[in-house]
Amino acid sequence: MPRFQAACTLMLAGALALGGCKLVKTEDEQRQAAAGAFNPDKLVADIWDAKVVPYLDGRAGAFQEVSALTATDLSAAAEKYGHKEKQGNAPWTFAARIDGVIVGEETKSRAAYVDVDVDGDSKADVRVSIGPAIRGTALRDSLKFVNFNEFKNQIEWAQYGKSFNTYVNGALLEKLPREGLTGKKIKATGAYPLPAKGQLPQFVPATLTVGG
Repeated sequence: MPRFQAACTLMLAGALALGGCKLVKTEDEQRQAAAGAFNPDKLVADIWDAKVVPYLDGRAGAFQEVSALTATDLSAAAEKYGHKEKQGNAPWTFAARIDGVIVGEETKSRAAYVDVDVDGDSKADVRVSIGPAIRGTALRDSLKFVNFNEFKNQIEWAQYGKSFNTYVNGALLEKLPREGLTGKKIKATGAYPLPAKGQLPQFVPATLTVGG
């Protein structure tokens, strides 16, 4: 076989061999990739006690005050108690404290809730989510120190919002009793989006006690 042909044959064989190779990450590279992966549950857990609860404690007003101010002066209520993400069409979301009596309950569905009277007239003023499924992203949307631009895309932002609900359910709500709640006292700190006219505010708690 001529020398040139032999050299070409070897080069072709080498190219084919390389083409069949599969690059495998080392264990260190795999660990680094895992460490850098987006983990919204961990992001929420890392800030819950240090930032989320203290922020809501400091920002929240009594529900009656917040609700009354949103009805008469939305701009003032937003400045004092609210937050609204600049991107998208998120509603104003308000931090509030609830201190009242449960006057109704729905605990059979996964999106369970209790209706709460806060002004003593035996009528529901606010609906408090008690999980395990929680609609919306009120807790995320009430926080001024997180924003959409910190995330890669809308999917990550949505997952982050859902992780707040997952965390509060596991840390707080799944421990609640599911029967005989009507008539019991309830205290909570959390957030709710501005409701449509005539609708009960949908409140998501970050802290909550029932009875006692």
